[in-house]
Order: sequence, then structure tokens, then C-alpha cells
Amino acid sequence: MVVYPVPKERIRIEYQVSNSRFFGTIGRADTIEQAKTFIQTVRDEMPDATHHVYAFKIGYGGSVTEGMSDDGEPSGTAGPPALAVIRGSNIGDVVLVITRYFGGTKLGTGGLVHAYGQTAREAVSAMPTELKTTRRTVGIEIPYALFERVKILMSNYDCQIETEDFGAEILLILRIAEDDFAPFTDALRELTAGRITPLLLDE
Repeated sequence: MVVYPVPKERIRIEYQVSNSRFFGTIGRADTIEQAKTFIQTVRDEMPDATHHVYAFKIGYGGSVTEGMSDDGEPSGTAGPPALAVIRGSNIGDVVLVITRYFGGTKLGTGGLVHAYGQTAREAVSAMPTELKTTRRTVGIEIPYALFERVKILMSNYDCQIETEDFGAEILLILRIAEDDFAPFTDALRELTAGRITPLLLDE
């Protein structure tokens, strides 16, 4: 399993030069489709902006898919400097949109390269990261009498509840870090005297 830093949350920073305002919005995208959705969301949030330049890097190391756009700025002055910063960061699954509001003063080719590059650098620097972990989908059935104790155990293993179905017993669909599955299974069996064993649903 390849573990690498990814954006922990979406953030936005502002950089200003010669009355032009540049907003760097950066966050996580695990697929190209997620990156496209992220880019469109930023466009929708700031529809009156002059440009929405973007760059993204999906994957990490030797297995990477990249994309970028100058979005109407002179060719090579916006998307490439933003992508260069993304490439140089030790971060995967990342998408950056730099939104420009033109301030009336033309910056020139060199000025644009600097402005977009600097906005990208500040966005990357400000963004919190976490290590990406591969998660597995797990199903467990729990008697009502054990539910609270199992929930406490789940909190120790960073289990993300996908669905809860309260029938004759409680059926939970969980997402759990791959490395935690075996120790969680052992702890759950011990807690329930062997009555409950998680079932992997994504094999």
C-alpha cells in the first residue's frame, strides 16, 4: 500500500498584485471526475471572475495523471506555473483553482507567471495535509445490547459509518483503514466473546 500526503480539507487564500486579486482554492480529488467537479464548484462560487485557472495531480510518484488550463490567459503564463508548484510539492490527489479578478493593470507575461506561481505556492503552503490510507468496506451485525460498547471500540479504530440499518439487529456498513482491519476484527471478537466477526464487502 502506497501512503502519501493528500489535502486534508479545502482552503482558499488570497494574493493581490497591482489591484488584481488572485484567489487560490485548493483541495483533494481522488479522480479526474472529482477534480472537474471541484473546478466547476469554484467557477459557480465566483461566476463574475475574469479567469479560473486550474492545475491538478491525481495519484503520486510514478503513477500520476495531471491536467491544467490557462483559461484565457496568455499561453503558458498561468496553468504551467501553477502545475509546476503542484508537481514540486510532496502531495498527491490535489486540485488547485486560481481565480483572478482583473484590477485594471496589465501584469505582462512575467508578472502573470509570478502572480499565478506565487498564489499556488501560498495555497500549497497554507493547506493542511494528512496521509492517504486505503480503506476497506466492512459489514457487521450487532445486537442492541452490545451497540454502545461496539461504537466505543469503533471510535478507537477511526471507523467511518456508511449506513446504519436498525432491524432485528443493527447492521452497520463501515469504512476502515486497511491496516486496522485485522486488529479491529480481533478486538471485536474479544469484546463480543466471538459472537461478531466483521465481513469484508469489497473483496
